[in-house]
Amino acid sequence: MKHINIFALILITAMLVACGTNPVTKKKEFQFVSESQEISIGQQNYSPARQSQGGDYIIDPELTTYVQSVGQKLAAVSDRPELPYEFIVLNDSIPNAWAMPGGKIAFNRGLLYELNNEAELAAVLGHEIVHAAARHGAKSMERGMFIQGAMIAVGIGAQNSDYANLIVGGSQLGAQLISSKYGRDAESESDHYGMNYMKKADYDPMAAVTLQETFVRLSAGKNSDFISGLFASHPPSQARVDANKETLAKLGAGGEWGKEIYAQKVGKLKATQPAYKAYDDGVAALKKGDVAMATQLAQKAIAGEPREARFQELLGDIAFTQKKPQEALGYYDKAIKLQPDYFKPYIQSGIALFNMGKKKEAEPFLTRANELLPTAPGHALLGQIAEERGEIDQALQHYQVAASSNSDIGKDATARAVRIDLPRNPAKYLQSGPMADNNGDVYAVVQNATSVPMGRVRVHVVKYDAKSGRPIAQSGSMLISGGIAPGKRNQIAIGERVNTQQELRLYKVVVDAAEVAN
Repeated sequence: MKHINIFALILITAMLVACGTNPVTKKKEFQFVSESQEISIGQQNYSPARQSQGGDYIIDPELTTYVQSVGQKLAAVSDRPELPYEFIVLNDSIPNAWAMPGGKIAFNRGLLYELNNEAELAAVLGHEIVHAAARHGAKSMERGMFIQGAMIAVGIGAQNSDYANLIVGGSQLGAQLISSKYGRDAESESDHYGMNYMKKADYDPMAAVTLQETFVRLSAGKNSDFISGLFASHPPSQARVDANKETLAKLGAGGEWGKEIYAQKVGKLKATQPAYKAYDDGVAALKKGDVAMATQLAQKAIAGEPREARFQELLGDIAFTQKKPQEALGYYDKAIKLQPDYFKPYIQSGIALFNMGKKKEAEPFLTRANELLPTAPGHALLGQIAEERGEIDQALQHYQVAASSNSDIGKDATARAVRIDLPRNPAKYLQSGPMADNNGDVYAVVQNATSVPMGRVRVHVVKYDAKSGRPIAQSGSMLISGGIAPGKRNQIAIGERVNTQQELRLYKVVVDAAEVAN
């Protein structure tokens, strides 16, 4: 009972230390993620998350500056104006927006098509600012910590990307943060306080009502791009519309709508919308195997906006699919020149060069791709290059990172990592111990804890003295033949017999060597 009381005291103390006040709702809550941790998480994950969502939209810098100006105006009147807010427009046609802890906010190009004025833009940005200011992302992480005892980053596939489930390393956490769905309370808080921010920034909060009404109407059709974007993480409902109307009644209508300025700032983007529609259709055609249609649509997209790197990338992917790597490299080079800080043409160039046998030339492309967004193919191929050079430790590091991907590439990297590390550290992958049958005969048992089949395994057994605990005998090396399948075990009799479990504990099985099955 005394130990239980001590544990309870420690737990209560930890909870008291972690108790804080929500900066937006002013309610008491447990806060295990500090503000400095929030900011650090956002800073570390903002760039790779943007990479995984199509990269930054750079064709019209004035548009990004405009979105940033509206965002900063709202952030200045928020409950946490001191956060290092950042706002970026992403090159993705899916209508969506998201916020990371610490005030890192992204707004998809596709959502800007759907809005009609600056007030509606402010409504979406205000909503996302509340997610950051009210610690909604941090609270999601805290719930995971409280339930599981630790934050676990799981591999979440990048939206609108051919690299689904291939993001690896620390970037997996960023993918998880932007893909997680907020609860009903968090959405209600973001609607309510976002409208407050709009009013303080001199926007008409009525826009938040009309915008939600539009979202409800669009979601009813169930064939809108919103279904895979904003509606997936911010589901609209009539209840939200009604709640916004109640908030509007308290705040009072009136304020800026900014219809003309919005039309002016978004004019260039909307003028190129047909080009991006052709590109999206081209990507879809290529996935279906219709190379001719994909090529035609890519050319149409380039004619509409020749400065867009993604369009050259599509031609590269088409050539890659047709097994024309040299032609693909030319298009990827054009894409890199148009936008040097986006990962995909680098990883594609690296893969093409590797497949051509030009591994030394592939290496800098794969390295740069991993700097921008770590992926399983990038690390797996760098692992093979390092292994061929005899740089085993470096190869193992690359394979282990790639192995965290839930993909065929990840499984292959796991097998490669086990194969090169197994001779040095067999006990790391094989669990061993003594076991006695009903007659008391002792066996050395080895369990394969990997996903890779094992071939020949050698062990020896050490026997200890019951009184002193010192080793008194050691067997010679014994071969466990027949292999061991993943998750299975195999055994060999050691020629000893015991009468009790206590006697069995005096034996220790040591794995000396093992090899991966061919």
